[in-house]
Amino acid sequence: MRIGEIAALVGVTPRAVRHYHRMGLLPEPARRANGYREYGIRDAVLLARIRRLAELGLGLDEVGDVIADDEGRELVEVLEELDADLERQERVIRERRARLAGLLAQAREGRLAAEGPVSPELAALLADLGGPGAPGIPADSPMAAKDREILTLLDTVVPEEERARLMELMRGAAGHAPAIYARLDALAGAAPDDPLVTEAAAALAAALPDAAGVEVPEGGLADLFFGDLAPAQAAAVRLALRLVAERAR
Repeated sequence: MRIGEIAALVGVTPRAVRHYHRMGLLPEPARRANGYREYGIRDAVLLARIRRLAELGLGLDEVGDVIADDEGRELVEVLEELDADLERQERVIRERRARLAGLLAQAREGRLAAEGPVSPELAALLADLGGPGAPGIPADSPMAAKDREILTLLDTVVPEEERARLMELMRGAAGHAPAIYARLDALAGAAPDDPLVTEAAAALAAALPDAAGVEVPEGGLADLFFGDLAPAQAAAVRLALRLVAERAR
């Protein structure tokens, strides 16, 4: 058989056959006088085995290990590993579908936040922090919109245990959100040393629950957050965090 014939017989492409030769999975067959490869039944059997193993999900390096072990012990081990990996993938898919089911339910009931999909905890919090129908918070509050944006980002990038702590802090302040957003919005054009900065910081600190270990963050996400605020707004938030930290000591 020529390369095109064996490829068609086994159900692969000639290009794949050549690739298996280069990787050492399929030995080079004898050549005819005209230089063409001449494949036999043993080559076809081996090529079919390579295809079956690859279809099971084994990488070509793993296929080579299996083929090299004539007694098949390696095959059992590799297939067990593959089975365990498929089980893990199934578990991940089940978890994702469970989360998707919750999001679908929210979307069908009109409760899915515009920033979604987000975690159920954040969806509930966003509904209180400037979401549609949130009591006392103007729909056009710039600070409320910024707060929602940064919380949505944190919901994705912050580790789960830290995210839970953050949600707890924000949940404690949610009832004071209208007054706090109003104070921070008023600082948009103010100077960092404006007396309103101290007043806004005190109001924000009073709304936040005691939390030992709270420090003014620097770098990374903190730079993104504070960089998006007006200078007076950033000064007020930083001062509020310091006040909370001092209160917890």
